[in-house]
Amino acid sequence: MLKKILLALAILLSAACVAESDVLEREVGDFDLKLGTAPTRSMAQGLVRPTTAGAFHGGLDLTHASGWYVGQWSPSVGLSEGSQLEVNSYLGLARQPFDASLGYELGLIRYSFPEVGGRDHNEYYAGLNLAGSRLGAALSNSLGRTDSTLLLDLGALKPIGVGLRMKYANHALDEPRYLADGGSVRVYNDWSLNLSRPWLGIQLDMSYTGSSLGGPQCGAYSGQNVRCDGLLMFRVERPLY
Repeated sequence: MLKKILLALAILLSAACVAESDVLEREVGDFDLKLGTAPTRSMAQGLVRPTTAGAFHGGLDLTHASGWYVGQWSPSVGLSEGSQLEVNSYLGLARQPFDASLGYELGLIRYSFPEVGGRDHNEYYAGLNLAGSRLGAALSNSLGRTDSTLLLDLGALKPIGVGLRMKYANHALDEPRYLADGGSVRVYNDWSLNLSRPWLGIQLDMSYTGSSLGGPQCGAYSGQNVRCDGLLMFRVERPLY
């Protein structure tokens, strides 16, 4: 309980420091320090992010001029009823060794649940940025399953200016999930495709998601998509000011 209180005080202090913004940034020698009430970093070219925030949340990120970085983010302090203390800690290296058109990244993020046994797990990730196109890969070993994911973001394709982003994931369960019809599921895949384009101040988005499961098999689905079966969505967004 003392750990929760100290962590909550640290989060409230960082929130007070960033009252006008989600992130407070300072230079400390060769380091860039960020304190925030929202995650300040995504990894593997946007594929890996610290988990979604709960009622009490906050964290810090420290980056060295050489490209090494370390950070910790708590999406939940576990003070509210039904919530658990969770801490995401990460360490990585992001560099652009030649010029701004080529860069790479690799690292590890640790998801810790001090109050719940057996839920701690690691996620390994790597990313590549080449002339505006991004490629990310991640491998996660959590309780009872292994998940591997690939992300390809080609940016705005010339000459039509349509942004193309694709994601493909493989999910392998340690033990088969048995279904009511007598079948079972142990390995399955899912994917997503997103097309986007700005037009007259409006952002147009179209996305399609799907998986290798269908019908009764969807009862075993737990992947990156909201739904197991195919889903096509359109979105039109325009800022008011």
